[in-house]
Amino acid sequence: MPATPALRRAFAVLAVLPLLALAACGYGSQAKHDDTAKAVAGAAKVDGLDSVRIGYFGNLTHGTALVGNRKGFFQKALGGTEAAYAVFNAGPSAIEALNSDSLDIAFIGPSPAVNGYTKADGKNLRIVGGSASGGVKLVVDPDKVRSVADVEGKRIATPQLGNTQDVSFLNWAAEQGWKVDPQSGKGDVTVVRSDNKVTPDAFRSGSVDGAWVPEPTASKLVAEGGKVLLDEASLWPDGQFVITNIVVRQEFLKDHPKAVEAVLKASVQTNAWIDAHPDEAKTAANEQLETDSGKALPAEVLDPAWESIRFTDDPLAATLAVQAEHAVEAGLLEQPDLTGIYDLAPLNRVLRAAGEAAVDDAGLGAR
Repeated sequence: MPATPALRRAFAVLAVLPLLALAACGYGSQAKHDDTAKAVAGAAKVDGLDSVRIGYFGNLTHGTALVGNRKGFFQKALGGTEAAYAVFNAGPSAIEALNSDSLDIAFIGPSPAVNGYTKADGKNLRIVGGSASGGVKLVVDPDKVRSVADVEGKRIATPQLGNTQDVSFLNWAAEQGWKVDPQSGKGDVTVVRSDNKVTPDAFRSGSVDGAWVPEPTASKLVAEGGKVLLDEASLWPDGQFVITNIVVRQEFLKDHPKAVEAVLKASVQTNAWIDAHPDEAKTAANEQLETDSGKALPAEVLDPAWESIRFTDDPLAATLAVQAEHAVEAGLLEQPDLTGIYDLAPLNRVLRAAGEAAVDDAGLGAR
């Protein structure tokens, strides 16, 4: 459905929200390559490139990238061009790498994409594909919170001020009739902005009573004795909402369209393989997490986390419009609209070639 002018203006409200601090390691640590997925010596290079630099996060909502790396889908599509990976700790560091020409393509969440696009006046990136939906839950201490009504007066963690989960929680709280100042987080519910890495410790110590967080953090809290009070998917039509997109530098898209299509082809193939081999894909994702970080997820965290994520080629652009509308309703400022943030033409060519239906940009495509 086309976005209304009001919705388009609303999109960029997220641009005024503060960015997470860059990862201490700069643009993120380099991922280790799968030994079975090397550039083929003597094979043709896509667009004449020696390498395509692909970034992703070390969490399960970036499962397309994890599995695509581990199983060699990206390298196979790129042939003699090396698929060079980098792992990031947060969206802002990936955006900074794109802006500085240190990265070509990245898997990132909707808020960093919106933030990066608007801060660069629409000149730095395009969303060229989808990757994942879902995987976000409200997990609470069952001794303190037994029902939705019990959330009032409690301390609930979200990953950062204005990020996708923070906006979603503020909107949900407003729907319950609770008033919360979006900047300070104070009100009928206290919103505690807490990095996903430290939220389990905060939950364990009792300094927060629950958290609205993505996977695998949600399942880590459950492993600590928490209870899932709400799965955000239940709030969306058909249970779908964007959690991870594929973005590309506009200059790279212009100069190397075949390379972009190769990566998108690999993404589509990876998602199809995940759908056909869910258990093998889960194992592959966890193996890549261990390769990248040195630590795999235990089964009690991995299994429920993986189950709640849906991998999809569709960027679900209309849900991003709704997320932005929620931010406006929370009382955050408007900024310029994001018409042009999507360029789904390369993805739709790949989908048509695979016999799949084209996807929609909700009226926010490049003109």
